[in-house]
Amino acid sequence: MEEQRIAKTHKLVVNNRKTAAVTGVLDVLSFDLNEILLETEQGMLMVKGTDLHVNRLSVEKGEVDLSGSIDSIAYSEISQPVGKTAEGFLSKLFK
Repeated sequence: MEEQRIAKTHKLVVNNRKTAAVTGVLDVLSFDLNEILLETEQGMLMVKGTDLHVNRLSVEKGEVDLSGSIDSIAYSEISQPVGKTAEGFLSKLFK
């Protein structure tokens, strides 16, 4: 039986560039004091700043609460893994 993916809602709320609440989170890919990378229902979400912290993470609910000094927020589309793209490029190059 095919598994159907039901799109959940995604919401991003930023308060005074100090805190953020994100819903519709599928995975936390990486985080450190200067950058947090989240996979959301609407694509990859990169939050940059200083002294960033993941205060609350609920994988079941898909919710993340962040704090710190938020400098920028950027979305990008979910694409193929880097390895597959590079492999396709190299195989075309050597044909």
